[in-house]
Amino acid sequence: MTKHRIYTMSFASVYPLLIAKAEKKGRTKSEVDEIIRWLTGYTQDEIEEQLIKQTDYETFFNEAPFLNPARKLIKGVVCGVRVEDIEEPTMQEIRYLDKLIDELAKGKSMDKILREQ
Repeated sequence: MTKHRIYTMSFASVYPLLIAKAEKKGRTKSEVDEIIRWLTGYTQDEIEEQLIKQTDYETFFNEAPFLNPARKLIKGVVCGVRVEDIEEPTMQEIRYLDKLIDELAKGKSMDKILREQ
């Protein structure tokens, strides 16, 4: 079976799109970075390293140091698909990030985005 095209895209090519989406709605790069760190467990230096290495998106998620268990609380629709119903694990992680950036762009507070109790 052929891999979805997004798996082979570099994280470095997607990252500016995530930032642009947030900034277009008045949010910041640092908030996008905070979301990525929360979701994946990467430090800021490790994120920068992944960008320099041109790591593909699949590897970026598969090698994430610590996928936050609270990510399972992320619910909703991205690209017409409910994130909680996605069966393929890597695609679900990608869509979790998409959903969090959507929430950021819609003005949700960081404590709600990061599922803080």
